[in-house]
Amino acid sequence: MSIKAILFDLDGTLHDRAVTLRAWLAGHVRQFGLPDGYAARFLELEDHGYRPKAEVIPQLVQEFALPHDPRTLLDTYAEHVQHAVPMAHARSVLRELRARGVRVGIVTNGWENLQRICVDRCGLTGLIDDLVISRVVGLSKPDPAIYRLALDRLGVRADQAWFVGDSPRNDIAGPQAVGLRAAWLPTTHPLRGEVPDATLRDLRDVFSLPGLPVPGTGR
Repeated sequence: MSIKAILFDLDGTLHDRAVTLRAWLAGHVRQFGLPDGYAARFLELEDHGYRPKAEVIPQLVQEFALPHDPRTLLDTYAEHVQHAVPMAHARSVLRELRARGVRVGIVTNGWENLQRICVDRCGLTGLIDDLVISRVVGLSKPDPAIYRLALDRLGVRADQAWFVGDSPRNDIAGPQAVGLRAAWLPTTHPLRGEVPDATLRDLRDVFSLPGLPVPGTGR
């Protein structure tokens, strides 16, 4: 079956969230005079973005006996997207996919303003055909409905597409439940019984996925 579309996760897949967050944390620590160990503990507690910062920051304030109001620290978190950088090869891979006639979509959990700024800062806005954000559509990964919605919006069937992402639950098990093939980019959580249809070393391995059109042919 010829592949007509690839759906990508955003954070940890097209967006190098780890680099972005470290850059923000460096300024955050300087701004508030936070102690050694704060940044590393922040990264540990927030678990690649899967734990709410509204839980993480109050815990940090308590653990480090900080004099700061947790809300004051929390209010600066949205600034992290100003540091957003793309994952290595992200832009060149998307350009080449579209040159081959493959439709490109992003399916991401998160808040609309933050994710749109992130996509734009990463230079991805003009390289995708659609952006599905959980808070906009009222669905979140791994709900099967969000993958079906993304496919419908691109006008393709599940057997004509791949899903590429880093989360075993959201980007492997979830897409596979609706008939998508899932390619895993291992940048965050390890597998816990999930079986991806392909494992990528970096985003350039997308071009090894079965069914992609040959360059210059569109088929």
